Amino acid sequence: MPYDTQNIVAKILRGEIPCNKAYEDDHVLAFYDIAPQAPVHILVIPKGAYISIEDFSAKASAEEITAFHRAVARIIKAENLENGFRAIANTGAH
Repeated sequence: MPYDTQNIVAKILRGEIPCNKAYEDDHVLAFYDIAPQAPVHILVIPKGAYISIEDFSAKASAEEITAFHRAVARIIKAENLENGFRAIANTGAH
């Protein structure tokens, strides 16, 4: 399945759809969910054209993968979530 350049994430990354940024660097964008399901609900996405966590893990550079995980750690600290949080990855229609 090819990357859809018109998906909502791609539009957010290009700035076509605004977001409330929680964190950003060269490889990662993190933003607050507009319909949060928890007191703190932040979406953390790589800036590359990846279609899933599997695709990201297989194709991303070591620098991108490291940046992603370090971004998550920085967000945990900034949001005072050291006592607990849940991290999930949604993929596909299910």
